Amino acid sequence: MVRRDFLRVGTAGALGVSLPLAQLLATEPKLAGNDTNFIFVFLKGGLSTIDTFDLKPNAPENVRGPFGSIPTNLPGVRVGEHIPKTAKVMHHFSQVQSFSHRNAGHGPADHYMFTGYHPTSGFNGGLKPNNQHPSVGSVIAHKLGARGAIPPYVCLPNMHNSGSSAYLGPGAVPFTIEADPASPGFKVPDLQPPLQLDAARVNDRQSLLRDVDRFQASAEQKANQGAKDFGVFAQRAMDLMTSPLAKKAFDIHQEKDKLRDAYGRTTLGQSCLMARRLIEAGVRCVTVDHSNWDTHYHNFRVLEEDLLPKFDLAIPTLFNDLHDRGLLEKTLVVVTGEFGRTPTINKDAGRDHWSRCFTVLLGGGGLKGGRVVGKSDKWAMDPAENPYGPEDLCATVYDRLGINPRSEMHTPEGRPIMLTNSGRIIKELL
Repeated sequence: MVRRDFLRVGTAGALGVSLPLAQLLATEPKLAGNDTNFIFVFLKGGLSTIDTFDLKPNAPENVRGPFGSIPTNLPGVRVGEHIPKTAKVMHHFSQVQSFSHRNAGHGPADHYMFTGYHPTSGFNGGLKPNNQHPSVGSVIAHKLGARGAIPPYVCLPNMHNSGSSAYLGPGAVPFTIEADPASPGFKVPDLQPPLQLDAARVNDRQSLLRDVDRFQASAEQKANQGAKDFGVFAQRAMDLMTSPLAKKAFDIHQEKDKLRDAYGRTTLGQSCLMARRLIEAGVRCVTVDHSNWDTHYHNFRVLEEDLLPKFDLAIPTLFNDLHDRGLLEKTLVVVTGEFGRTPTINKDAGRDHWSRCFTVLLGGGGLKGGRVVGKSDKWAMDPAENPYGPEDLCATVYDRLGINPRSEMHTPEGRPIMLTNSGRIIKELL
């Protein structure tokens, strides 16, 4: 039995570890420019920021909608009446109210926000996973590497189509939990050996693998690169599975009920809590992908009764929790959707896609909180001043994590591609 066959069956197969998980763990550790982390809370479908952070009380009724505004803990800054807890933590983050880009289709807009690159004409419209450019999280994993057995990049509860590694390959693919942290029996299956294998048998497999390695040294020299890579993948998978730190980080049941209740016993709330746990354990980037903010119908009822109560527990508690644990200064948090919603209300009491102007929230990671950058025009249709876009957002994230936004990466064919083509760091937040 040759070594590569043993690896395929005896290690990955016997441990029950899928190849994508093993591949993701193969990123070689690299030195970071600094020790800052990144949490990306992505509100898939598009948060209606005209009803939450950039209300227009003097606009016509079919623009302003029925929601009133309330004061925040920042002088002169008001937000929508249905996020009162968020209003009390505005000092922890800043708003870019002049955010804008040119694509109001879900797939292309997702890609743009996750990568900083507008998709080319050949983009598949989001019907299939995007592979044009790597996501910010994959770039972080590729550039900075893992801290020990903990994956550098995690997506939860699922991976967004635009959240993967593109030409950077399997070493920068995120570890995806694929389970709802809010469910009572939540666990991460890939951290557990199959039920038929106890710990002693797992260790016996490792010992046998070392013997095979010793006696197959000459064969190793002839093995192709894929087999060699698979050996690294399998070892990293073993490291993760046998790491007490990893098991602890993913065990959300260790949290006190009071804190879990503060985040909200919802997918968004418990995913944000899990993101904090993972950052605390050494993960560099966590993406929280939350649906469904695509409020074409009954926008105001859905926001008031469903989406905003979840938001108003999860987001302020995340900022407070990071701050209380001394993690906020070293953790950049971005909260946004792929776009906002139309200033005008449609015939179904909904708001449609609107990418020309919306608000993005950024806090922590050394950025100044409590600022409002730019502003929209009188109906929030377009930026009135100082527009920023996805390229600028990505450049700012890279800069905060010690990655030069003007540095290059290379495709497997050796083609150089810059991290950002024209991205500007949002200096008003520094």
